[in-house]
Amino acid sequence: MSSTPAQMRRLAGSRPLQHVVVLGANGTMGYGAAALFTQAIPRVTFLARSREKAQEGLQAAIKQVRSETVGNRADVGSYEELDAKLATADLVFEALTEDFALKKQMFDRVEKSRRADSIVATVTSGLSINELAEGRGDSFRRHFLGLHLFNPPNVIVGTELIGGRETDPAVLDFIEAFSRVRLGREIVRTHDAPAFAGNRVGFKVLNEVAQLAEQIGPVLADRLVGPYTGRAMTPLATIDLVGWDIHRAIVDNVYEKTQDEAHATLKLPDYMAKAMQRGVLGNKSGAGFFKKEGKTSLALDPASGDYRPVAEIKLPKLGYIDRVAALHNVGRYAEGMQAFLAAEEPEAEIARRVIAGYISYAFHRVGEVTDAITGIDLIMATGFNWAPPSVLVDTMGARASVELIERAGLPVPQALRDAARGAARPFFHHPQLNVGKFFVAN
Repeated sequence: MSSTPAQMRRLAGSRPLQHVVVLGANGTMGYGAAALFTQAIPRVTFLARSREKAQEGLQAAIKQVRSETVGNRADVGSYEELDAKLATADLVFEALTEDFALKKQMFDRVEKSRRADSIVATVTSGLSINELAEGRGDSFRRHFLGLHLFNPPNVIVGTELIGGRETDPAVLDFIEAFSRVRLGREIVRTHDAPAFAGNRVGFKVLNEVAQLAEQIGPVLADRLVGPYTGRAMTPLATIDLVGWDIHRAIVDNVYEKTQDEAHATLKLPDYMAKAMQRGVLGNKSGAGFFKKEGKTSLALDPASGDYRPVAEIKLPKLGYIDRVAALHNVGRYAEGMQAFLAAEEPEAEIARRVIAGYISYAFHRVGEVTDAITGIDLIMATGFNWAPPSVLVDTMGARASVELIERAGLPVPQALRDAARGAARPFFHHPQLNVGKFFVAN
């Protein structure tokens, strides 16, 4: 939606939004979203399986944002009180576990109790909006949408807005305006494709590095695709933070529902599935690719399932990373990426294949997950805090990017071939985003 700031403000106030009910408010996303809503909405109801669970969510929300406003505007309840709470709700925000059947069952109850004009939003990280709305009445389908926040929402502003086939465009426009103006969101509209835009592209890379870890170990894999390649957090540490169960739900969904050119990179590694059977879920279980025992950092051995002290794991000499990082440190990002492309260490070639895959995959998703590469760029920047694919292309140069992708044996997007043949014009444009923020040292 293209509007002036004044038009956006008027649209944000065009309908009342005085009461929000958050379902699943004891979960990390539930209480994080509820805390966010208290910044702009007078009444926010935390609902969970029990009042005690909802109260735990409220306390977690207060602790997360360190603001008394949360408690002053919040009330709690259990799902037994759903009918009464929804009677005054202008927005119902569903944040249950990423389980299709569970969400459908909850929407059965919501549809019976909601007001005819209330908006129903799901924070699903990639389930189909159309499939979740299937079989619902006209009013529900017109007012149903996806509002995919990224964790933690009080810190990460990138948000995906997804309409279904029958979602009222006016409802989408209002939610976008309200989210931008009142909640400070950076909204990206995506298509109703598996995992939408950010997770479709981002988790492809995360899972590819998880596959790579089976061959070279988690410590080296995270080092090779680390901050110097344009990301705030290393891939495997990110999976540990997100949770292996969430990671699996996303990649399994994409692997099952798609057959794109990088399909194999989205298959969950068998060693991860076996580890999950033993209770390994990442940080939430105390162990993932990495864990701590006292002051000792340990890393998973994918072959045995055992953990070894990181300090005892011998890595090859990776001097090129220091050279790249030193250039990034002084703002010479183009030179840093040229040093990355020119590095002769065999490990650099592994890292280049992953980055080539990121760029190729993102540009090939244009038309499928967003209308233009700008949408993918923006959600990778503001949702994942990764250098957008276009920023990498602009920094390396279109011709060098094409050569990188060809060398990796991957399909070259037509937009990059065209750019390599023409005059150099940047792909990435954003008035408030400084591309230097993505090129941290190491």
